[in-house]
Amino acid sequence: MIARTRLLARCTGCTTARSAAAARTAMSTWSDVPMGPPDPIMGLTDRFNEDTFPQKVSVGVGAYRDDDGKPYILPSVIAAEERLLAQKVNHEYAGIAGIAAFTQLSLEFGYGKDSAALAAGRIAAVQTLSGTGSLRLAGMFYERFLGAGTPMYLPDPTWGNHIPIFKQSGLDVRTYKYYDPDTVSVDFQGMLADVAAAPTGSIFLFHSCAHNPTGIDLSIEQWGELSKAVKAAGHHVLMDNAYQGFASGNAEQDAASLRLFVEDGHDLMLCQSYAKNFGLYGERIGALSAVCADPDEAKRVESQLKILIRPLYSNPPIHGALIVKEILSDPALRAQWDDECRGMADRIIEMRALLRSAIEAQGGSRSWNHITDQIGMFCYSGLTADQVKTLQDDYHVYMTNDGRISMAGVNSKNVEYIAEAIGAVTKE
Repeated sequence: MIARTRLLARCTGCTTARSAAAARTAMSTWSDVPMGPPDPIMGLTDRFNEDTFPQKVSVGVGAYRDDDGKPYILPSVIAAEERLLAQKVNHEYAGIAGIAAFTQLSLEFGYGKDSAALAAGRIAAVQTLSGTGSLRLAGMFYERFLGAGTPMYLPDPTWGNHIPIFKQSGLDVRTYKYYDPDTVSVDFQGMLADVAAAPTGSIFLFHSCAHNPTGIDLSIEQWGELSKAVKAAGHHVLMDNAYQGFASGNAEQDAASLRLFVEDGHDLMLCQSYAKNFGLYGERIGALSAVCADPDEAKRVESQLKILIRPLYSNPPIHGALIVKEILSDPALRAQWDDECRGMADRIIEMRALLRSAIEAQGGSRSWNHITDQIGMFCYSGLTADQVKTLQDDYHVYMTNDGRISMAGVNSKNVEYIAEAIGAVTKE
């Protein structure tokens, strides 16, 4: 009888414990947290990785690949790393603003060594967590000093992450006309009209080169006209410079729009990334700078940027910054990097020509001139969302839903297959 009573007690205890566990689960702090949608680009990569089709192709993610479809480490980067290893560089924290020598060289790289603003000491700068971190820090700075809800104008279309970055920064995200699908070119007059119509003191983000996702850039004459229009309207300028050197193969040429705006007197902010042009994707190396009225203003702006950084991530990573510093500070390594960056750009240009000719060989009346007219890592193909879905489902060719093709994913071994698939979904 005693043994049976003990058994019943144990069973009752088990039931009570299970009920308590179930109650805790039902009342979990996070029970109402919804499942978020997958990132449109990272989710695409997950689908690609799960696909077992032998001829599958990924042209979605914007990361450079060589002609064998493998990640490419620039030899100049390897040489710089070997130097750092030989120097036995320590792993101490950088300051809040990062490695000073890196930020100085980054300013010279972007604005030019002969920049009058740089020589006058009126550019504030901090090292950031690549381009994304630079943009988010700029958004936070604008929100704090221009005010929450300040209109933030982005090109239509733009890099997908721009929108959440500035929304979460507390800005009023809007768009300005950029791409004309009928002409597959820039709607320049529409852009100028939107600049003129925007409330005075709005922020306008411009891609300084290799516009993502369209690959369509303004001519230097159009940049000049745009600069005057923005200045006359009293707007603020944010330049996103993620592809300097990678677009045309010439870093000086790719900085022409930025330098023109500075010469025209814009007190702009500049976001720089060294992911694409140096192949330092995972190192998260970038810089944010602001052109100010004088050195005193530059010091005050830098102090406020550091105040924003400190509770956010305290200080930036050092390895990639040391690599960039080593390359940009050494004439021989810099010349080597110039050649390697030009080589990456040239391969992209070559793949554009091959893809265009291979698609045209499939027949059809559609023009594919825009593939070679565009520049940079991405091709805005003009494919519809339905066509993109068919490419993914039936041909295992993965690109973003807007039809953006990462030309870095195209190579001599898969270009014919990609062309055949595109030809199949676009034939009338």
